[in-house]
Amino acid sequence: MLPFSVLDLSPITEGGSVAQSLENSRRLAIAAEENGYRRFWLAEHHGMKGIASAATSIVISHVASATQSIRVGSGGIMLPNHSPLVIAEQFGTLAALYPGRIDLGLGRAPGTDMRTAQALRRNMEASSNNFPNDVVELQALLGPVSEDQKIIAVPGADSNVPIWLLGSSHFSAHLAGMLGLPFAFASHFAPDMLLSALEIYRERFTPSPQLDKPQVMVGVMGVAADTDEEANYLFTSMQQSFLALRRNARGRFPPPVRSMEGLWTPDEKIFVDHAMSYAVVGGPETIRRKIASFVDLTRADELIVSMPIFDMEKRLHSLKLFAQAQADLARAA
Repeated sequence: MLPFSVLDLSPITEGGSVAQSLENSRRLAIAAEENGYRRFWLAEHHGMKGIASAATSIVISHVASATQSIRVGSGGIMLPNHSPLVIAEQFGTLAALYPGRIDLGLGRAPGTDMRTAQALRRNMEASSNNFPNDVVELQALLGPVSEDQKIIAVPGADSNVPIWLLGSSHFSAHLAGMLGLPFAFASHFAPDMLLSALEIYRERFTPSPQLDKPQVMVGVMGVAADTDEEANYLFTSMQQSFLALRRNARGRFPPPVRSMEGLWTPDEKIFVDHAMSYAVVGGPETIRRKIASFVDLTRADELIVSMPIFDMEKRLHSLKLFAQAQADLARAA
């Protein structure tokens, strides 16, 4: 059975609060565990009025404390925003609190606008360019302590938290292959280089102590409902949100609308539709068909679904429908 996982940003809805968003993430993680999902990952974003997962390691702990078996982690930590030692300590602590359940997905984008990135990084250019070295340093800090090691992460050392590299281009595909790390591609919003990045990763993969063969996770935006019509209606929340991002008018996550006509220009519609090329939106039969097609296209080892739905009960229902689709596809295989 192809594993399904969940990517969550703790969306702050219009009329909602940060506290509600974090409680919703907890509820979603509990439901994901009950429905057989493999992982529940949270993404680091900053300065976003509609996203509550900025302090990612804290939200990971909040979610992990409410669950028993599902793996919980970052999708991802934007490593250039932090020193490797700080992340090693944070995730070493999480691994001690929730043994065998913590993942560390790493990205090299800022996860915010340039002004906020400057406040986070201080030296943006150096941080971005140092990403490969920082990944290697972080691996060493989380691994066994060597005799001559001068800096030790406590907690962190010898925790061996699994590291994933996340990417939306060829850069992380090359690096993940070279380091022998699992690779997750952000096809839920960046479709252009998906297939070529996966090909590069698989061709360049070198076995490592963590992984003996390539392991690929692919992301989709997913909205499942009882009918195609309802799913398309619910999906307008994400379309509005991505449109606002395009216009640099970030706000809270909006409620759905009956039609996007009049809300975007033809060029904006093309932009949003292209970014959402691989979105899986529809009723049960539609999402089964779309998932099967996407998995055949990518030969993925795992699917991670981001479910941007305004109404929490509809979001939980979508989660169940995707789990049912996974079971149906497994029976049909």
